[in-house]
Amino acid sequence: MELEGDKRASSGLSESDDVNNKSQTDSPKHPNLSDAQRAKIERNRQKALLLRQARLTSRPYPTEKPSRKSDKPEVSGIKVSGRLIDTGAGFLLEEETEDEKNQESLKIVEQPAPIIDNRPRCEECGNLFSESFLLNHYDVDICDTCRDNEERHALITKTDAKQHYLLKDCDFDKREPPLKFIVRKNPHNARWGDMRLFLKSQVEARALQVWGSKEKIEEQKEKRSVNKEKLKQKKFDKKMKELRREVRSSLWTKDISSHEHTYGEETYNEESDMYSKSCTSCGHHLTYEKM
Repeated sequence: MELEGDKRASSGLSESDDVNNKSQTDSPKHPNLSDAQRAKIERNRQKALLLRQARLTSRPYPTEKPSRKSDKPEVSGIKVSGRLIDTGAGFLLEEETEDEKNQESLKIVEQPAPIIDNRPRCEECGNLFSESFLLNHYDVDICDTCRDNEERHALITKTDAKQHYLLKDCDFDKREPPLKFIVRKNPHNARWGDMRLFLKSQVEARALQVWGSKEKIEEQKEKRSVNKEKLKQKKFDKKMKELRREVRSSLWTKDISSHEHTYGEETYNEESDMYSKSCTSCGHHLTYEKM
């Protein structure tokens, strides 16, 4: 058996080839084989061929073994080009150079950055704070502890601001710097438009910038109220005039009934040979002749 294996190795034949050769050599020497035995031999030969083909498909290239003299570890893969190595697992490795290894060995010591506290200071209490509602939305350095919602730091809608401080839309958006606001849902009806809430102190400062002083704002309010009353009175007088005209036209009625004349005694004119008579109610005079 060992001699036969050595012969196969020296001749370069595989096991499948050996099976094939045996099946071919055995057929003439053993003519007494049945059809079932010959079919079994053929199946075994086909199975050996399939196993050989599967081995070649899974490992088409021989693995490279490093030389004994080299100290590099064994890498199961193919070096593609330059410093890239194919690992055979679906990705490439980059070979490290001596400069990179030397750079990794160097330890870089960095000086810590100086600690600078840029936190704002509250205008009311003077304490440092990180963030607050007024700082985030209105750029006012007031902490949440000192925030007063009812008086100094109250919020006001745009409609109320225009009414109380006599401002226009351009005073909110166009005049520099534009006033900051937050958007909230209308609490009276969710289907109405969203409300713009401004900081009341900033709106007052903008009103003083536009009008100059609070006295001028009050004078303008009084002037507008007087003009408003005059406009109301004018509308009222116009409505009363239209009402009088309608009442006066409703009292006067046109007589459209038919009138029947009631004539008096008839008179005869000898010169014209004509008869005439007059209506006693309207004075209509009728002239006629008799045949």
